[in-house]
This record gives sequence, structure tokens and C-alpha cells, in this order.
Amino acid sequence: MKPFRDKRRDSRSPSKGGMEQPRRRDANPTAGPETKPQGRSEQKAAPRPLSRRDGALPAEHLPLILEVGANQDYALLDSGTGEKLEQYGPYRIVRPEGQAIWQKALPARDWERADAIFTGDTDEEGIGRWRFPKTPLGETWPMKHDGIDYLGRFTSFRHVGVFPEQASHWDHMAGLIAAAKRPVKVLNLFGYTGLASLVAARAGAEVTHVDASKKAIGWARENQEMAGLSQRPIRWIVDDAVKFAEREERRGSRYDIILFDPPAYGRGPKGEVWHLFEDLPALTDICRAILTPKPLAVVLTAYSIRASFFAIHALMRDTFAGMGGTVESGELIIREKSAGRALSTSLFSRWVA
Repeated sequence: MKPFRDKRRDSRSPSKGGMEQPRRRDANPTAGPETKPQGRSEQKAAPRPLSRRDGALPAEHLPLILEVGANQDYALLDSGTGEKLEQYGPYRIVRPEGQAIWQKALPARDWERADAIFTGDTDEEGIGRWRFPKTPLGETWPMKHDGIDYLGRFTSFRHVGVFPEQASHWDHMAGLIAAAKRPVKVLNLFGYTGLASLVAARAGAEVTHVDASKKAIGWARENQEMAGLSQRPIRWIVDDAVKFAEREERRGSRYDIILFDPPAYGRGPKGEVWHLFEDLPALTDICRAILTPKPLAVVLTAYSIRASFFAIHALMRDTFAGMGGTVESGELIIREKSAGRALSTSLFSRWVA
């Protein structure tokens, strides 16, 4: 399950990843761009020179629908009329969900049993914005993902610290690391609260985790302690994801697996500005440049964009031309427990050697 973002709809303070900006994560994956924050002037570096690469395009597999169903740690219990009812460990949580345009399947009494409801009220302080119909709850609570302990957290921007649909990517990555039977280096850009990094470290990889938010990195370190993985090799780096990747290219640092999950719009810690459609091609190109001679995979997830997965699919195939392998693209979905409906959460495209 993945990490502070409400995958699509709502603004967040500490962004997940290389841009310290709001990201909308719980709405339509083709939702429009986020409201542009006010304040610092925009800083744009000279664009990276890009040209179409020679060589055959990788094979393709699409559409690929990666599905997460209910388990002992998480379940999408029901959804409808713009909301979703989820089970996170011991708690039932109600949050807005713009894609749930159908009717709720469970009766009202099941929804009324919720332990926490995100209200979005702006006049409340602290964890505010949440209503606790039963007993007032603390800011954090213990959770698990596939045996990995971590902290759930009621944030003021709708997130709870994990993105369940990402479990499909994590399981795939862990399988690649185990099958490699050699040392594997993983780079997690826009790494957020660290669940992907912990999965990779537990599987035996050496991990570099990058996020522009000090708060997110602090939370990720807490999760590492809770998971009992403090001795695993994870570098926690507070930095702008793009700037860090550019420096890694100049330094000659190389990785076998790269995960990147950029926001639709964001700012780095020094005012760097990110626009997904403007800047994604260059970052994807950098990701190719910092792969090892025998790489395993590059995984791109895209939330809150007005696009089909065919757009990022074509970008990934062009970028990895001449490298062989396969580009797999589609959507991440969560299968609802009540009526079996599929809730789409994001688009993705991944190159696999």
C-alpha cells in the first residue's frame, strides 16, 4: 500500500516526492491540474535536450489492469455518490471519491459505523478536517502491509499514509529483486512515506528514497523503525527529485529499478517548478540514463492528469527504444468488497527488461 497523498483530488501540504506541493490523489485519474500555489516565483532550469532514440521499440502489453482486493490489512468496503468506505486495520474510514458516481451498495447503517470521516472543514485545527463519530482517535495508529508494520495517520489533506493500489507494483518489484539473485539498487523518486522503499529493502535491495518533504521523510523513518528494518540499507534524502536525478547522472550513479510517481504540479524545496506534461519527458529520459547496464524495471505512476494511459505508454516506449524488454501500461484499480465494482485510482506505465 502506498504512501501523504490523496491520490488525486485534494491538496496536500507535504507532497509525496520531489515536489513540496499539493497533489490530488483521490479523484478521477484524468482530473484537471491542481490549483497553482501562490508565493515564490517560478524557477525553471534550461530544458534538457531531447531527441528521439534509435532502435526498435520495446514490446508492449496493454491494457494491463492491476487489481488489489480486500485483505486482512485493507479493504474497500463500499463506494458511491462521491464517497468511499474503507477498512484500514481496525478502523472504518469515509473519504471523498470523485470517481464513485454510482450508488452505494451497502445500507446506511454500515456507513454510519465509520470510525473517522474526512470533512474537509477548514476552520478546525490540528488533525481537524476529520470527524470521529465514536471515540476521538489519535493522529496515528499502527497498520500493516504484507507483514510490514507502519503508521497510518489522519492528515489534514485526506491522506492516511498508504495507497493500497500500489501493492501490485510493490509485489512485482519484490519478485524482480528476489529473482535477480544479485545485489539490486532501487531508486524511489517522490518516495513519500516509504512503503515501497521498505518492501524493496525487505526483499534485499539497497534503496535510495527521495522526497522534498522533510515531514514525509520523518514519517518514512518512523515506518522503518516500526517495520524492524532499521538495519536495511536505505538512504533517506530530502531533495527535489529532478535535481537529485540530474546529479546522479553527472555522478555516474546507477540503479537497477527506478520508481517515480510525480505530481501533476509541484514545487521543489528551492522553488523549482514541476508541470507533468512539460517535465515528464525529461525526467523519464534521465531515468533511462541512470540505469545500470543490466537494469530490471522502471515504473511510472501518474495521478490527476487529463490523459489516457496510451500517452505515458507511448512516452515510455519511445524513451526505452533500443533496450528491448516490454512496456506494460494500464490502470491500477481496487476491487470493492460490497458489489465487486472496480475503482480506478491511477494510470501507470512500466518498462520491464
